[in-house]
Amino acid sequence: MRLLYAEDEPAMSEAVVDILTYHRYQVDAVYDGADALSYARAEQYDGIILDIMMPGMSGLSVLESLRREGNHTPILLLTAKTEVADKIEGLDMGADDYLAKPFAMGELLARIRAMLRRKENFTPDILKCGNLSLNRNNYELSCGGQSFLLPKLEYQLTELLMLNQGIYLSTEELLTRVWGYDTDAEIGTVWVYISYLRKRLAALGADVVIKAKRNIGYTLEVTK
Repeated sequence: MRLLYAEDEPAMSEAVVDILTYHRYQVDAVYDGADALSYARAEQYDGIILDIMMPGMSGLSVLESLRREGNHTPILLLTAKTEVADKIEGLDMGADDYLAKPFAMGELLARIRAMLRRKENFTPDILKCGNLSLNRNNYELSCGGQSFLLPKLEYQLTELLMLNQGIYLSTEELLTRVWGYDTDAEIGTVWVYISYLRKRLAALGADVVIKAKRNIGYTLEVTK
């Protein structure tokens, strides 16, 4: 599951990202409302966590903009405020839930799980393409009784390709969406990981190949 987390306090952001990553969430962290809105518009997230009080653009403004644009990604608001009016305003704007600071990490995780269960467009825990399956809970890629437990980056690349079957994704897009906007990795890194994944598909005997089009990108294709 992929989350966007907007929080302007670096120490808080780092702590929450560490916890979420430990629990197998993929997290993009941003530190102001403008970046939160930009990322939410550019990427597909399973859920968004927004601190209300952020510089430049508040979490409520981000929420309002996204809902006005038709973005229905589940949103959890974080706020240091306790006034009922603030909570009501956020819920009326289309937030799915709210959590007041300070909060216990266990409660945050429970709220996120509940929010993701309520997703309108449910994404299954097992992704399939041809005779290939990817378990999103334990990173297991399997086919015909054989399986591999994928390292994190290989898993993220595989998941992205399986969620976009038949759609060509450019090398630059793969680099950004798997390694992140601020990565120091070079384009060649994507080619290396594509090669890793092709070898795994061959070893599993999958009826799926990674098809490439010059100057366009890569996609998964069933061969049968």
